[in-house]
Amino acid sequence: MQPQQAEVPVMEVNMNLLGKLESLGFPRARAVRGLHYTGNTTVEDAVNWLIDHENDADIDQMPLVVINLDVESPQPNDITEAIKLKEQELRDRVCMKNRDEEKKLEREREKERIRAGKALLEAKRIAEENERKRLLALRKAEKEEEKRAREKVLKKLDLDKLERKQALGLPLENRAAKPPLPSMQEEKSSLPVKSITKADHMRECLRSLKLAYKDDNAKVKKAFQTLLIYVGNVARSPDEEKFRKIRLSNPKFQERVGSLKGGIKFLELCGFERSEGDEFLVFPRDKVDVQSLNTAGSMLKSALTNPYFGLLEKMKED
Repeated sequence: MQPQQAEVPVMEVNMNLLGKLESLGFPRARAVRGLHYTGNTTVEDAVNWLIDHENDADIDQMPLVVINLDVESPQPNDITEAIKLKEQELRDRVCMKNRDEEKKLEREREKERIRAGKALLEAKRIAEENERKRLLALRKAEKEEEKRAREKVLKKLDLDKLERKQALGLPLENRAAKPPLPSMQEEKSSLPVKSITKADHMRECLRSLKLAYKDDNAKVKKAFQTLLIYVGNVARSPDEEKFRKIRLSNPKFQERVGSLKGGIKFLELCGFERSEGDEFLVFPRDKVDVQSLNTAGSMLKSALTNPYFGLLEKMKED
């Protein structure tokens, strides 16, 4: 025996009351249910029922069968002020619910903005900290170079002073306590011979350029900055051919580097080669040495910021 299916209830409504509920703004499906379940008594009863059942799952489902009864309700049909107030109350509750949901969404969006802001500030802090450490390391290296330069200058002065005393036959300090110091020529001969590296050639090239144009600091600075750009571009993007090729006849290149003593030579020491009838400087991809380029870049930065750059070599020549 098959189970009996539940019969669909027949909802009877008063058309006059239905029209008044719809005029208040209630959807027909809700108005039909409100009148049916209150026995088609009054509009006020139907509104009260709708307020109490506004969250029902089937509140907006249109009944399958509706029988329209055009009979007068047993109560007056006039829309009272109380009904209007309750209808407004229902609307206010819906609006309040929508506002609450909107506030909740706004709070979530604000939290997301705060999280994004914190992440951005943290990234900025890390970048600033890394930059600070880099500057400190650079300044430390510069101070060490300055210190070595001063020590060698003082040592040279002491040796000169000793040689003058020996030439004049003057007694040396604490001669009985310690043997006489060797002459400058003897000390030079006893020092180990230091092999000249590519970095030494680079430094000498920059020093010569700085001395050749010592009366035009702006030109020297522009040359060092331009060389730093060429070297840095190749070090960062060795696969980019445009960074590994320089037209020698380029007016800006000639003005900033090409026409200056030692400018092209420095680029050749870094790895650039003349090609195509001396029309271009080309850096072969298979000869790119990032470590050597970084050394050249550090040397250029030192030349730009260190006022003692090249001082020691000049004193040795003097």
